[in-house]
Amino acid sequence: MTATFHGRVLYAGTAQGEPVFFDEPLSFWGGFDAERGIVIDKQHPQYGIVISGKILVMPGSRGSAGTPGVLAESLRLETGPIGIILDKPDINVTTGALVIAELYDQHCPVVTLKNNDFSCLRRDADITILVDGRVQQA
Repeated sequence: MTATFHGRVLYAGTAQGEPVFFDEPLSFWGGFDAERGIVIDKQHPQYGIVISGKILVMPGSRGSAGTPGVLAESLRLETGPIGIILDKPDINVTTGALVIAELYDQHCPVVTLKNNDFSCLRRDADITILVDGRVQQA
């Protein structure tokens, strides 16, 4: 049976793939290597995790306005996530998706889910993000 959650679209698009869950917000500026698509913040619980080609599920980003540039660069290099699900709106992550779309016509959907729905996502099943903000998981 497929579970469907109704999210809020921050940047529209579609993506389907394996999720990678972050327990804490990530600082892309200094905490993520855009060339390799890997978390390099040694204090982050997901240190060493590669997010390339995955749907990133996280509370939000942490830190500076450098996040959009680092995220956009990883998307340009195809080392970033293919979609992002947040539990609250994040201007820096959304801006990164907008930048890559405007500059390179590449798309990374960004949606938020209400906290109850966000916590119901399973770590063991692929996720589909639909253009209208629905998130599905089989």
